[in-house]
Amino acid sequence: MADTCVQSTLASGVGRNVNLRKAAFGLTDGTPVDIYTLSDARIEARIMTYGGIVVSLRTPDRAGKMDDVVLGYDSLDQYVANNSPYFGAIIGRYGNRIAHGQFTLGGKIYSLPKNDGDNTLHGGTRGFDKVIWKARPVQDGVELTHISPDGDQGFPGTLTTVVGYTVAGSALRIEYSATTDKHTVVNLTNHSYFNLAGQGSGDILEHQLQINGLRFASIDSAMIPTGELRPVAQTPFDFRTPHAIGERINADNEQIRNGRGYDHDWVLDSVGDNLVEAAQAYDPDSGRVLKVLTTEPSIQFYTGNFLDGSIRGKQERAYRMRYGFCLETQHFPDSPNRPAFPSTELKPGQQYHSVTVFEFGTASR
Repeated sequence: MADTCVQSTLASGVGRNVNLRKAAFGLTDGTPVDIYTLSDARIEARIMTYGGIVVSLRTPDRAGKMDDVVLGYDSLDQYVANNSPYFGAIIGRYGNRIAHGQFTLGGKIYSLPKNDGDNTLHGGTRGFDKVIWKARPVQDGVELTHISPDGDQGFPGTLTTVVGYTVAGSALRIEYSATTDKHTVVNLTNHSYFNLAGQGSGDILEHQLQINGLRFASIDSAMIPTGELRPVAQTPFDFRTPHAIGERINADNEQIRNGRGYDHDWVLDSVGDNLVEAAQAYDPDSGRVLKVLTTEPSIQFYTGNFLDGSIRGKQERAYRMRYGFCLETQHFPDSPNRPAFPSTELKPGQQYHSVTVFEFGTASR
């Protein structure tokens, strides 16, 4: 019902150039789910309250033709029934993997649901991607809030999380914040799958990618970090200058085999409180360019290796292997079990804060 519902313009919280609309998107377990459409001159983002999911993201190609560049579904029921790929969702409490479904904090062992073999992936069996967020309009966008109770999915502390989605010009900005009443860990990200030629249009192997990282986290066969941060130089992981995603994705390389392609975390060259450019992708056919800026210390590059054509996405298009790529800004995987990695701990009185910007443009051939 998303595109057939009568939409109402929100009078409050609308920026000078941003149009913000709200519509009903359906029900899950009897609870209403809404979808917000944020549009500016060169971008339109649709965000729903279930999972905080980026349902669509439309931006022009070099000829000015608008198209949706993220994978997903047309209906709420499809997201609820099968979003195992985590299309477009807010990921929490902990993005990426935690080894053996447990970690020790303050001398206490915390056990989490194992939903990825022996490991915990993206917050457990009912992470932030499967809850209904409370929403309110804000300047240039929408703000989502979720309160995760103490013990939710095994994590300690009542965690209050606020995620703001705003648009300006040709960019979608995501701002995360969180507070806790007990010592805990947190690692939030967004799991959008991009195809700059348009969702469902084919694979992304000809996209050109640059990642501003000198090292990446090596993984074992279960895709858990070994603890070693390897130099990218002279490996298929060297994207310091642009390379086609498919150029080395099937290389005879242990790390490529472990990830079934690219499913690895890059350590960014420059981090801090300021936004820095982490990555840039370019589709030669459409001319679309995506820049990713973040305050996070790393970025996970994933090439849709587990898509197999069984999922029918928007417009009933089959999503096959490597039909989309993710650039998930984050702290390192399994950090709670790796003291040498940047800490993901959050204590009462502290605030978790992170910003990521997806900025779109075009380039000539």
